[in-house]
Amino acid sequence: MLFELKDLTRIYGDRTVLDIPGLILEKGIIYAMLGPNGSGKTSLLEILALLVPPTTGQIRYENKWVNFSGNHLTLLRREIVMVRQDPVLFTATVYKNLEFGLKIRGVSRKERDPVICECLDLVKMQDFADAGAHTLSGGETQRIAIAQALVCSPRVIFFDEPTSSVDAESQIDIENIIRGINEQKEISIIFTTHDLMQASRLSRRVISLQEGRIVPQRFQNLFNGRITTDGDGSRSCLVYDKIGFLVKTEKRGGVKLSIDPRKIVILPDDVPGAHKNIFDGRLIQMTYEHDEVRAIVDIGVPLNILMSKEKVTDGHLCVGDNVKISCPSEANEVL
Repeated sequence: MLFELKDLTRIYGDRTVLDIPGLILEKGIIYAMLGPNGSGKTSLLEILALLVPPTTGQIRYENKWVNFSGNHLTLLRREIVMVRQDPVLFTATVYKNLEFGLKIRGVSRKERDPVICECLDLVKMQDFADAGAHTLSGGETQRIAIAQALVCSPRVIFFDEPTSSVDAESQIDIENIIRGINEQKEISIIFTTHDLMQASRLSRRVISLQEGRIVPQRFQNLFNGRITTDGDGSRSCLVYDKIGFLVKTEKRGGVKLSIDPRKIVILPDDVPGAHKNIFDGRLIQMTYEHDEVRAIVDIGVPLNILMSKEKVTDGHLCVGDNVKISCPSEANEVL
């Protein structure tokens, strides 16, 4: 076990930004924290990185309860590193930026060079040792920030939105670097993201956050909507004022709608589309997630669908296909 949280809250003024009764994170794997702005991702990341204490509750790291008021935090923080969204480097060479962390830890000059060279190699920046850090692109800066973290030989690295400010090519490079660090160095990785597909590609486990609480992953299709009553008395949740999903609810007015990705079904071509819970759409993306396939179908709004590999094979599904999907009312939860 890497971390255990019990009855943890974080309160700012009169606002509770985190309320987590319990959470256990295992060693050696990659976790993604997924959620919209304001869901508590960064607050939870900072608490786990021992940078900010919780308002109430307990944290256990490596089977030891953490005391935020004690001096022993200094030793724990030597094992835990945070890489920020927009890292700031010193106005010096790349080499000197990496060397700084080793100097303050008392590593001898003779021992520094092989460590720095290895870390630059891991992030594919070995030719940039003598470059000025201020001359780097956004993607290069992010990679050097990762190398800075690696020279400290951490057991855990936290990433806050690691690819939010880089181009698409750099995003792929950084994801591969993070995956390689985990596999080659057996470093535990925990990162935040808004991107469901990135979370699926990169992590073994996803922690979904909504309004400071950990929620089931059915909250992957989450929309703002409003309740309407149809002519036959049934109720729908209208999303973006154009697409109505059948719901069972007594609520009225503005709501949030969650659609369970495992209860959405891609239908055979010959099923008629006149039913209320059947929509025409286009299959725009498919990715493999361990034993399942995640499909994204655009029906006017993008919907995530989780299904077995067998269903994809049996249905001869391909990206670009026009498809029909069913969103039964039991898949749709009004929050």
